[in-house]
Amino acid sequence: MTSQMVLSIGSDALTLLLMVAMPVLGAVMAVGLVVSIFQAITQIHEATLAFVPKLVAAVTVFAVIGPWMITTLVDYIRRTIESIPTVIG
Repeated sequence: MTSQMVLSIGSDALTLLLMVAMPVLGAVMAVGLVVSIFQAITQIHEATLAFVPKLVAAVTVFAVIGPWMITTLVDYIRRTIESIPTVIG
């Protein structure tokens, strides 16, 4: 196993991580921004008002995009496991 192979595997893993995490992080961040603006306008600073919408947004994104996330991760793991003989030998 060369250093180039290690860097390639690591780069692919980080790219996949960002690709899979971005929809959830983007939705939660957008909802958090909207809730923060709402709290600033109304001067209501309730902790559950910030937490519950973020939780609902995350669950909704997981429900909608979850199957794509799982198939993407399974494909990457399958490719990684199948490449073990070429990496070792």
